[in-house]
Amino acid sequence: MQLISGCAVEVLRRSTDAVDAHGNEVPGEWVSEPVANVLPQPGATSDLEASRPNGVTVSMTFHFPKTYSASLRGCLIRYGGREYKVIGDPQTYLDANCPGEWNRTVECVVCDG
Repeated sequence: MQLISGCAVEVLRRSTDAVDAHGNEVPGEWVSEPVANVLPQPGATSDLEASRPNGVTVSMTFHFPKTYSASLRGCLIRYGGREYKVIGDPQTYLDANCPGEWNRTVECVVCDG
């Protein structure tokens, strides 16, 4: 009997089909990749400063399965009708320290207003 089960999310990453005159990659279109068995963990919600009275920041943490090994740097995660921006370059935990199905904690944020 499985006590915890994940859900499907979409990882959005920019294609890099071209380079500019200086050899730098030029960001292309967003490409969607479905990922199954991800555990979403809602985080804190906080209001922004008085200069943005209708603004709010929403944090979310996603726990990715061991079967997913691609980099998430610069990606977005689409879940529940929203797109969350991945913070930094999430790394996996050591396999010896993760007996379960998930080994990478991915912190994300979205800002409205």
